[in-house]
Amino acid sequence: MHVTLVHVHVKPEHVDDFIAATRRNHEASVKEPGNLRFDVLQQADDPTRFVLYEAYRSEADARAHKDTAHYLEWREAVADWMAEPRQGIVHRGLCP
Repeated sequence: MHVTLVHVHVKPEHVDDFIAATRRNHEASVKEPGNLRFDVLQQADDPTRFVLYEAYRSEADARAHKDTAHYLEWREAVADWMAEPRQGIVHRGLCP
C-alpha cells in the first residue's frame, strides 16, 4: 500500500473554500480504481491546518491520481489559499 500524508496550512480567510474544494476532490478520488482511502482531516486546535491521508494500492495508482481532472482542478483552485507550500510525505503501509 502506498500512502501519502499531505500536510496543508491554509490562510484563515480561505478555510471554508479549501474545505469545499477538497471535499469535491475527495468525492472523486475515492472512486478511482486504485484508491483505498482518501481522508481529509482538520487539526482540532488549529482549523487552518489539514492532513490529507491518501492510500493507494500502488505507487502507480498514486501517480495516476495526479493526472486526474479532479486533482488538477483542486491543485489549481487551492494554490493561492496556502499559507505555505503543502508537504506530501510518502509512507509504506504495513497494516492492514
